[in-house]
Amino acid sequence: MPGPIFPTSTDTSLAPHEQHAATGELLHDKAGQRIACVHQPHYMPWLGLIDKIDRSDLYVVLDTVQFERRGWQNRNYIAGDGGKQLLTVPVVQASRDERILDKQIDNTQNWRMKHLRALLNHSYRGAPYLDEYREEISGLFEQRWNHLAELSIATTLLTLRAFGIDTPVVRASRLGPLTGHKSELIAQVCTTVGADTLLSGSGARDYLDADVLKQHAVEVEWQGFEHPVYTQNKSGPGKFISHLAGIDLLFNAGPDSLELLRSARPPL
Repeated sequence: MPGPIFPTSTDTSLAPHEQHAATGELLHDKAGQRIACVHQPHYMPWLGLIDKIDRSDLYVVLDTVQFERRGWQNRNYIAGDGGKQLLTVPVVQASRDERILDKQIDNTQNWRMKHLRALLNHSYRGAPYLDEYREEISGLFEQRWNHLAELSIATTLLTLRAFGIDTPVVRASRLGPLTGHKSELIAQVCTTVGADTLLSGSGARDYLDADVLKQHAVEVEWQGFEHPVYTQNKSGPGKFISHLAGIDLLFNAGPDSLELLRSARPPL
């Protein structure tokens, strides 16, 4: 059975000088190419984001940008009977310009027990590795969360540790003043943390301006994510449900999860 994967503290306010837990090295001190991925926090992140973090030297949680309604900051899919089931964290609807880091959870709704029952008693009941992670998953939902960013980061840290990924994680809101917007903002984040390469998902090709990043001496590397295919307890023979929360792979493959994720990558 793997060691504890749940963060020992509920404080997800990571400092900009956060040191790598294993090596004590800062990204600024790394020799050669220094790769960062910059992405909004996702609730129970999917494998595409987990893969991007695994391939990076640093993950910067972009919590300073506008909250996206009907986005992935407060919801994600898990396996369901015959397909996907959407889990959504209810949030307090305030200004449309509200930043992710300011977004509050609507705790008047009993969403925590609903999500926990969906995971443990319905969607993944009978999954081969559910019991390996039951205690940590339960601990997450037994806590009260007031801010969405804190919850989403906690689910990400839990997932990364369960996969065995030790990429350092910092919050953009702890990096000091960042005055840029869109591609300029991403470039500022990269230079602030000492990254010379941004690893970006292919979906950003339509809006990420690589020329702006080049002006800041930051190159863009495209991820080219390939989704792994594996045996799922909820899918029937010959069927596979993709684009679920990363815990779907963990519950079904356990200690083989990271190798399955990496082996799906196209050759360089």
